[in-house]
Amino acid sequence: MASLASSSSSINFLVHVPAAFNGIGTKRRSRGKTSSISVTHSSLADASALLQAAHYTVDTCIKSGMVIGLGSGHASGMAIQYLGRQLRAGVLEDIVGVPTSVASASEAAKAGVPMDKYQDCLQIDFAFDDADIIEEGTLSAIIGRQRPKDEESILLQQKSILNAAKKLAFMITQSQYKGDLDGSIPVLIQSLNWMQTAEEIDDLFLGDAEVWRRSSIGQASPLGGDFPLVTREGHNVLDVIFTSPIPSLAEVAESLDKVNGVVDHGVICKFPCTAVITSSDGLCIVNNMPKNAVEFHCAAP
Repeated sequence: MASLASSSSSINFLVHVPAAFNGIGTKRRSRGKTSSISVTHSSLADASALLQAAHYTVDTCIKSGMVIGLGSGHASGMAIQYLGRQLRAGVLEDIVGVPTSVASASEAAKAGVPMDKYQDCLQIDFAFDDADIIEEGTLSAIIGRQRPKDEESILLQQKSILNAAKKLAFMITQSQYKGDLDGSIPVLIQSLNWMQTAEEIDDLFLGDAEVWRRSSIGQASPLGGDFPLVTREGHNVLDVIFTSPIPSLAEVAESLDKVNGVVDHGVICKFPCTAVITSSDGLCIVNNMPKNAVEFHCAAP
């Protein structure tokens, strides 16, 4: 394996990276329609690798008696299913799951994982989740790009649970772990005077991003079309679509937090955080903690 050392102002990394883990490609969203779904060898391999990541996360990070934040997405669904099997087998006991969405609650109910609703006072020992993309070197992540059926509540609830957890793990493929970030960041805003908020965000990233309001149905458009998405709390969702590389997720998050009318956004910067990354050589595990060494190691499949 090759060794790579990288650092930031608060984090030092000692990284051991397999050669196959270098050269991650760029992926962009497509707004076009497709009439069929093609299942490729690559997608099947990703699913198998994410299953391994789900098992690793449950086996390594979850202990009996914990309160667990249950994430949303493909890998999280597999982790919830495996967690249920471990409970039925008696390997784990006294687990309480806190779902981040209707989808994860449904998965937990089918798996037989006991659940509780999230409350501000609830102590969450550990949470796992999928991420759309993770920033190399910081483990800052973007969530909420995709559109689950229960989208009206997922971003606020999902992010609240992840931030409340003492420890957090994301399960991703190697193509989602990148140094040069691109794509969109979802931003939840107050619907009153939404245009003013959108224009302020557009000015904030002038020349580097486009701002589109999400529609609930039909084709996407900058104004959200005839049926803009309105959450059950009465908020709109903007997609800030970066046309240039995103320099720093932490800086983008800080800038968005200062905009009047912004309720929340899809950037999460969490310490401590673990990224369980699938690669062709197995699982690569990155752990970051403030002002401490971070170990990056790979486990063979």
